[in-house]
Amino acid sequence: MKVGIIAFTTSGCRTALEISKVFEGDEVELFAKSTSDELGLTHVGESMRSWTGTAFGKYDAIVFVGAIGIAVREIAPFVKSKDTDPAVISVDEKGKFSVPVLSGHIGGANALAVRIAGGIGALPVVTTATDINGKIAIDSFAVNNNLTITSLHMAKEVAARILANDPVGLVCDVECLDSPPPELSGPADSPTGVYIGTKDISPFPSTLRLVPRDLVLGIGCRRDTPQQDIEEMVSKALAEIGAGMDRVRAAASIDLKKDEKGLLGFADAHRIPITFYTSDELNALEGEFSKSNFVQSVTSVDCVCERSAVRRSADGTLVLRKFAGNGVTVAIAQEKFAVSFSKVRR
Repeated sequence: MKVGIIAFTTSGCRTALEISKVFEGDEVELFAKSTSDELGLTHVGESMRSWTGTAFGKYDAIVFVGAIGIAVREIAPFVKSKDTDPAVISVDEKGKFSVPVLSGHIGGANALAVRIAGGIGALPVVTTATDINGKIAIDSFAVNNNLTITSLHMAKEVAARILANDPVGLVCDVECLDSPPPELSGPADSPTGVYIGTKDISPFPSTLRLVPRDLVLGIGCRRDTPQQDIEEMVSKALAEIGAGMDRVRAAASIDLKKDEKGLLGFADAHRIPITFYTSDELNALEGEFSKSNFVQSVTSVDCVCERSAVRRSADGTLVLRKFAGNGVTVAIAQEKFAVSFSKVRR
Protein backbone atom coordinates (compact mmCIF):
# COMPACT_ATOMS: atom_id res chain seq x y z
CA MET A 1 0.00 0.00 0.00
CA LYS A 2 1.23 3.51 -0.87
CA VAL A 3 0.57 6.12 1.80
CA GLY A 4 1.12 9.88 1.66
CA ILE A 5 1.19 11.79 4.96
CA ILE A 6 1.26 15.60 5.06
CA ALA A 7 1.54 17.93 8.06
CA PHE A 8 1.30 21.71 8.46
CA THR A 9 3.03 22.56 11.74
CA THR A 10 6.04 21.37 13.71
CA SER A 11 3.76 19.60 16.15
CA GLY A 12 1.96 18.03 13.20
CA CYS A 13 5.27 16.84 11.78
CA ARG A 14 6.01 15.02 15.04
CA THR A 15 2.62 13.34 14.85
CA ALA A 16 3.19 12.48 11.18
CA LEU A 17 6.42 10.72 12.09
CA GLU A 18 4.56 8.69 14.73
CA ILE A 19 1.83 7.81 12.22
CA SER A 20 4.43 6.61 9.72
CA LYS A 21 5.51 3.91 12.20
CA VAL A 22 1.99 2.45 12.02
CA PHE A 23 2.55 1.70 8.33
CA GLU A 24 5.69 -0.37 8.75
CA GLY A 25 6.06 -2.56 5.69
CA ASP A 26 4.06 -0.18 3.49
CA GLU A 27 5.43 2.44 1.10
CA VAL A 28 5.15 5.71 3.04
CA GLU A 29 6.13 9.25 2.04
CA LEU A 30 6.14 12.14 4.52
CA PHE A 31 5.52 15.78 3.53
CA ALA A 32 5.25 19.13 5.25
CA LYS A 33 3.67 22.40 4.13
CA SER A 34 4.89 24.78 6.80
CA THR A 35 7.11 27.79 7.42
CA SER A 36 8.24 26.37 10.78
CA ASP A 37 10.56 23.45 11.57
CA GLU A 38 9.51 20.54 9.35
CA LEU A 39 11.73 17.99 11.17
CA GLY A 40 13.23 16.62 7.98
CA LEU A 41 9.95 15.90 6.17
CA THR A 42 9.90 16.66 2.45
CA HIS A 43 8.89 20.28 1.97
CA VAL A 44 5.96 20.95 -0.35
CA GLY A 45 6.78 24.01 -2.43
CA GLU A 46 3.80 23.80 -4.77
CA SER A 47 0.24 24.75 -3.87
CA MET A 48 -1.75 22.35 -1.71
CA ARG A 49 -4.29 22.00 -4.51
CA SER A 50 -1.57 20.83 -6.88
CA TRP A 51 -0.06 18.46 -4.30
CA THR A 52 -3.44 16.93 -3.48
CA GLY A 53 -4.29 16.40 -7.14
CA THR A 54 -1.08 14.43 -7.62
CA ALA A 55 -1.59 12.53 -4.37
CA PHE A 56 -5.07 11.40 -5.43
CA GLY A 57 -3.61 9.51 -8.35
CA LYS A 58 -0.51 8.27 -6.56
CA TYR A 59 -1.49 7.00 -3.11
CA ASP A 60 -3.90 4.37 -1.81
CA ALA A 61 -4.28 6.42 1.37
CA ILE A 62 -3.67 10.07 2.21
CA VAL A 63 -3.34 11.27 5.81
CA PHE A 64 -3.75 14.98 6.54
CA VAL A 65 -2.26 15.95 9.90
CA GLY A 66 -4.05 19.14 10.86
CA ALA A 67 -7.52 20.64 10.91
CA ILE A 68 -10.11 18.45 9.19
CA GLY A 69 -11.26 21.50 7.24
CA ILE A 70 -7.93 21.54 5.39
CA ALA A 71 -8.49 17.97 4.20
CA VAL A 72 -12.08 18.69 3.15
CA ARG A 73 -11.21 21.83 1.18
CA GLU A 74 -8.22 20.30 -0.58
CA ILE A 75 -9.76 17.00 -1.65
CA ALA A 76 -13.12 18.48 -2.75
CA PRO A 77 -12.17 19.14 -6.42
CA PHE A 78 -10.81 15.61 -6.87
CA VAL A 79 -13.55 13.45 -5.34
CA LYS A 80 -15.04 11.22 -8.06
CA SER A 81 -16.42 7.89 -6.90
CA LYS A 82 -16.35 5.70 -3.80
CA ASP A 83 -14.92 2.81 -5.83
CA THR A 84 -11.94 4.81 -7.13
CA ASP A 85 -11.17 7.52 -4.56
CA PRO A 86 -8.26 6.85 -2.19
CA ALA A 87 -8.78 6.55 1.54
CA VAL A 88 -8.46 9.94 3.23
CA ILE A 89 -7.90 10.28 6.97
CA SER A 90 -7.56 13.42 9.07
CA VAL A 91 -5.56 13.41 12.32
CA ASP A 92 -5.21 16.53 14.45
CA GLU A 93 -1.66 17.82 15.05
CA LYS A 94 -1.60 16.55 18.64
CA GLY A 95 -2.71 13.07 17.59
CA LYS A 96 -5.85 13.03 19.73
CA PHE A 97 -8.41 12.09 17.06
CA SER A 98 -8.23 9.94 13.92
CA VAL A 99 -11.09 10.59 11.49
CA PRO A 100 -11.88 8.82 8.19
CA VAL A 101 -12.98 11.51 5.73
CA LEU A 102 -13.38 9.69 2.41
CA SER A 103 -13.66 6.11 1.12
CA GLY A 104 -14.43 4.64 4.53
CA HIS A 105 -15.33 1.14 3.34
CA ILE A 106 -14.09 0.38 -0.19
CA GLY A 107 -10.97 2.50 0.21
CA GLY A 108 -10.46 1.29 3.76
CA ALA A 109 -10.33 4.68 5.49
CA ASN A 110 -12.38 3.47 8.47
CA ALA A 111 -10.02 0.60 9.15
CA LEU A 112 -6.96 2.78 8.60
CA ALA A 113 -8.29 5.42 10.99
CA VAL A 114 -8.72 2.74 13.66
CA ARG A 115 -5.26 1.36 12.85
CA ILE A 116 -3.67 4.80 13.18
CA ALA A 117 -5.55 5.48 16.42
CA GLY A 118 -4.31 2.22 17.92
CA GLY A 119 -0.74 3.02 16.92
CA ILE A 120 -0.53 6.56 18.29
CA GLY A 121 -3.05 6.39 21.14
CA ALA A 122 -5.73 8.48 19.45
CA LEU A 123 -9.51 8.17 19.51
CA PRO A 124 -10.95 6.88 16.21
CA VAL A 125 -14.05 8.77 15.08
CA VAL A 126 -16.03 6.56 12.68
CA THR A 127 -19.46 7.78 11.61
CA THR A 128 -20.71 5.39 8.90
CA ALA A 129 -24.12 3.92 9.74
CA THR A 130 -23.32 0.21 9.44
CA ASP A 131 -20.28 0.60 11.67
CA ILE A 132 -21.97 2.48 14.48
CA ASN A 133 -24.91 0.04 14.39
CA GLY A 134 -22.68 -3.03 14.44
CA LYS A 135 -23.98 -4.33 11.09
CA ILE A 136 -22.03 -5.95 8.27
CA ALA A 137 -20.70 -3.40 5.78
CA ILE A 138 -21.28 -5.23 2.50
CA ASP A 139 -18.77 -3.12 0.56
CA SER A 140 -16.04 -3.73 3.15
CA PHE A 141 -16.89 -7.43 3.10
CA ALA A 142 -16.48 -7.46 -0.68
CA VAL A 143 -13.15 -5.62 -0.66
CA ASN A 144 -11.68 -7.77 2.10
CA ASN A 145 -12.70 -10.97 0.33
CA ASN A 146 -11.47 -10.02 -3.17
CA LEU A 147 -14.98 -9.70 -4.57
CA THR A 148 -15.95 -7.30 -7.35
CA ILE A 149 -18.99 -5.17 -6.57
CA THR A 150 -20.95 -5.19 -9.83
CA SER A 151 -23.33 -2.39 -8.80
CA LEU A 152 -22.68 0.37 -6.28
CA HIS A 153 -26.37 1.24 -6.49
CA MET A 154 -27.34 -2.27 -5.39
CA ALA A 155 -24.69 -2.21 -2.67
CA LYS A 156 -26.37 0.93 -1.28
CA GLU A 157 -29.78 -0.75 -1.44
CA VAL A 158 -28.49 -3.79 0.44
CA ALA A 159 -26.92 -1.53 3.08
CA ALA A 160 -30.18 0.40 3.46
CA ARG A 161 -32.16 -2.85 3.86
CA ILE A 162 -29.71 -4.09 6.48
CA LEU A 163 -29.97 -0.84 8.46
CA ALA A 164 -33.77 -1.00 8.27
CA ASN A 165 -33.69 -4.60 9.56
CA ASP A 166 -35.42 -5.78 6.39
CA PRO A 167 -34.74 -9.35 5.24
CA VAL A 168 -31.74 -9.71 2.92
CA GLY A 169 -31.13 -13.11 1.37
CA LEU A 170 -27.86 -14.75 0.41
CA VAL A 171 -26.89 -17.30 -2.23
CA CYS A 172 -23.22 -18.28 -2.15
CA ASP A 173 -21.69 -20.46 -4.86
CA VAL A 174 -18.21 -20.41 -3.31
CA GLU A 175 -16.86 -21.96 -0.14
CA CYS A 176 -17.85 -20.10 3.03
CA LEU A 177 -15.37 -20.42 5.89
CA ASP A 178 -17.93 -19.35 8.49
CA SER A 179 -21.63 -18.64 8.87
CA PRO A 180 -23.17 -15.46 7.45
CA PRO A 181 -24.37 -12.82 9.92
CA PRO A 182 -28.07 -12.50 10.80
CA GLU A 183 -28.34 -9.52 8.45
CA LEU A 184 -27.85 -11.88 5.48
CA SER A 185 -30.14 -14.66 6.68
CA GLY A 186 -33.30 -13.64 4.87
CA PRO A 187 -35.52 -16.33 3.27
CA ALA A 188 -35.14 -17.51 -0.31
CA ASP A 189 -38.03 -15.29 -1.40
CA SER A 190 -36.51 -12.11 0.04
CA PRO A 191 -37.09 -9.11 -2.24
CA THR A 192 -33.42 -8.15 -1.94
CA GLY A 193 -30.40 -10.38 -1.67
CA VAL A 194 -26.72 -10.98 -2.34
CA TYR A 195 -25.30 -13.51 -4.79
CA ILE A 196 -21.64 -14.53 -4.48
CA GLY A 197 -20.34 -16.47 -7.45
CA THR A 198 -19.30 -16.42 -11.09
CA LYS A 199 -22.66 -17.18 -12.72
CA ASP A 200 -24.64 -14.43 -14.40
CA ILE A 201 -27.78 -15.01 -12.33
CA SER A 202 -30.09 -12.98 -10.08
CA PRO A 203 -31.67 -15.22 -7.42
CA PHE A 204 -33.63 -12.29 -5.95
CA PRO A 205 -35.84 -9.61 -7.55
CA SER A 206 -33.13 -7.11 -6.52
CA THR A 207 -29.77 -8.86 -6.49
CA LEU A 208 -26.32 -7.55 -5.63
CA ARG A 209 -23.80 -9.73 -7.49
CA LEU A 210 -20.37 -10.08 -5.87
CA VAL A 211 -17.92 -11.74 -8.26
CA PRO A 212 -14.85 -13.63 -7.00
CA ARG A 213 -11.59 -12.16 -8.24
CA ASP A 214 -9.97 -15.56 -8.65
CA LEU A 215 -8.05 -15.20 -11.92
CA VAL A 216 -4.46 -14.15 -12.58
CA LEU A 217 -3.25 -13.17 -16.04
CA GLY A 218 0.17 -14.01 -17.41
CA ILE A 219 0.98 -11.76 -20.37
CA GLY A 220 3.78 -11.72 -22.91
CA CYS A 221 4.10 -9.30 -25.82
CA ARG A 222 6.34 -7.98 -28.54
CA ARG A 223 8.22 -4.76 -27.89
CA ASP A 224 6.02 -1.64 -28.18
CA THR A 225 2.76 -3.57 -28.47
CA PRO A 226 -0.15 -1.07 -28.32
CA GLN A 227 -2.41 -1.21 -25.26
CA GLN A 228 -5.40 -1.81 -27.54
CA ASP A 229 -3.87 -5.06 -28.84
CA ILE A 230 -3.29 -6.26 -25.28
CA GLU A 231 -6.86 -5.32 -24.32
CA GLU A 232 -8.24 -7.26 -27.28
CA MET A 233 -6.26 -10.43 -26.63
CA VAL A 234 -7.02 -10.43 -22.90
CA SER A 235 -10.73 -10.05 -23.66
CA LYS A 236 -10.59 -12.95 -26.11
CA ALA A 237 -8.64 -15.11 -23.66
CA LEU A 238 -11.15 -14.44 -20.88
CA ALA A 239 -14.02 -15.20 -23.26
CA GLU A 240 -12.45 -18.61 -23.92
CA ILE A 241 -13.18 -19.59 -20.32
CA GLY A 242 -16.43 -17.64 -20.04
CA ALA A 243 -15.04 -14.96 -17.74
CA GLY A 244 -14.75 -11.17 -17.67
CA MET A 245 -12.31 -8.62 -16.28
CA ASP A 246 -14.34 -8.47 -13.08
CA ARG A 247 -12.75 -11.79 -12.10
CA VAL A 248 -9.15 -10.68 -12.64
CA ARG A 249 -7.17 -10.09 -9.45
CA ALA A 250 -3.67 -9.50 -10.84
CA ALA A 251 -1.37 -9.78 -13.83
CA ALA A 252 2.27 -10.71 -14.35
CA SER A 253 5.01 -10.83 -16.95
CA ILE A 254 8.79 -11.04 -17.27
CA ASP A 255 10.94 -8.14 -16.08
CA LEU A 256 12.04 -7.45 -19.66
CA LYS A 257 8.54 -5.97 -20.09
CA LYS A 258 8.49 -3.75 -17.00
CA ASP A 259 8.72 -0.60 -19.14
CA GLU A 260 6.17 -1.63 -21.77
CA LYS A 261 3.75 1.30 -22.00
CA GLY A 262 0.95 -0.79 -23.49
CA LEU A 263 1.19 -3.38 -20.72
CA LEU A 264 1.45 -0.81 -17.94
CA GLY A 265 -1.42 1.15 -19.45
CA PHE A 266 -3.60 -1.96 -19.55
CA ALA A 267 -2.95 -2.72 -15.86
CA ASP A 268 -3.53 0.89 -14.86
CA ALA A 269 -6.76 1.16 -16.87
CA HIS A 270 -8.22 -1.85 -15.07
CA ARG A 271 -6.69 -0.98 -11.69
CA ILE A 272 -5.02 -4.37 -11.30
CA PRO A 273 -1.53 -4.84 -9.87
CA ILE A 274 1.07 -6.17 -12.27
CA THR A 275 4.24 -7.97 -11.15
CA PHE A 276 7.39 -8.58 -13.20
CA TYR A 277 9.63 -11.60 -12.59
CA THR A 278 13.17 -12.40 -13.62
CA SER A 279 13.87 -15.31 -15.95
CA ASP A 280 15.41 -17.20 -13.02
CA GLU A 281 12.24 -16.76 -10.94
CA LEU A 282 10.07 -18.02 -13.78
CA ASN A 283 12.36 -20.93 -14.67
CA ALA A 284 12.38 -22.06 -11.04
CA LEU A 285 8.73 -23.13 -11.35
CA GLU A 286 8.12 -26.84 -11.62
CA GLY A 287 5.46 -28.25 -13.93
CA GLU A 288 4.57 -28.71 -17.57
CA PHE A 289 4.51 -25.53 -19.63
CA SER A 290 4.28 -24.72 -23.31
CA LYS A 291 7.61 -24.29 -25.03
CA SER A 292 8.82 -21.85 -27.68
CA ASN A 293 12.41 -21.90 -28.92
CA PHE A 294 12.05 -18.32 -30.15
CA VAL A 295 10.78 -17.05 -26.79
CA GLN A 296 13.53 -19.02 -25.07
CA SER A 297 16.18 -17.36 -27.25
CA VAL A 298 14.86 -13.85 -26.47
CA THR A 299 13.86 -14.14 -22.81
CA SER A 300 15.67 -17.26 -21.53
CA VAL A 301 12.21 -18.59 -20.58
CA ASP A 302 10.32 -21.20 -22.60
CA CYS A 303 6.86 -19.67 -21.96
CA VAL A 304 6.50 -16.27 -20.33
CA CYS A 305 2.71 -16.07 -20.06
CA GLU A 306 2.03 -19.49 -18.47
CA ARG A 307 4.88 -19.31 -16.00
CA SER A 308 4.02 -15.71 -15.06
CA ALA A 309 0.38 -16.56 -14.38
CA VAL A 310 1.26 -19.51 -12.16
CA ARG A 311 4.06 -17.62 -10.39
CA ARG A 312 1.80 -14.68 -9.50
CA SER A 313 -1.13 -16.81 -8.37
CA ALA A 314 -1.63 -18.34 -4.95
CA ASP A 315 -1.42 -22.06 -5.77
CA GLY A 316 -3.37 -21.40 -8.95
CA THR A 317 -4.06 -23.88 -11.71
CA LEU A 318 -3.78 -23.01 -15.40
CA VAL A 319 -7.28 -22.89 -16.85
CA LEU A 320 -6.10 -21.38 -20.15
CA ARG A 321 -2.72 -22.16 -21.59
CA LYS A 322 -0.86 -19.95 -24.05
CA PHE A 323 -3.40 -17.99 -26.09
CA ALA A 324 -1.67 -15.97 -28.82
CA GLY A 325 -2.42 -13.31 -31.41
CA ASN A 326 -1.28 -9.85 -32.56
CA GLY A 327 2.08 -10.31 -30.89
CA VAL A 328 0.45 -10.94 -27.51
CA THR A 329 0.33 -14.15 -25.47
CA VAL A 330 -2.05 -14.64 -22.55
CA ALA A 331 -2.41 -17.44 -20.01
CA ILE A 332 -4.85 -17.59 -17.10
CA ALA A 333 -4.43 -19.23 -13.70
CA GLN A 334 -7.40 -19.76 -11.37
CA GLU A 335 -6.99 -19.71 -7.61
CA LYS A 336 -8.98 -21.60 -5.02
CA PHE A 337 -11.53 -19.22 -3.56
CA ALA A 338 -13.42 -18.91 -0.29
CA VAL A 339 -15.04 -16.09 1.67
CA SER A 340 -15.10 -15.27 5.35
CA PHE A 341 -17.83 -13.17 6.90
CA SER A 342 -15.62 -12.44 9.86
CA LYS A 343 -13.09 -10.75 7.58
CA VAL A 344 -14.87 -7.41 7.46
CA ARG A 345 -13.32 -3.99 7.97
CA ARG A 346 -15.60 -2.02 10.24
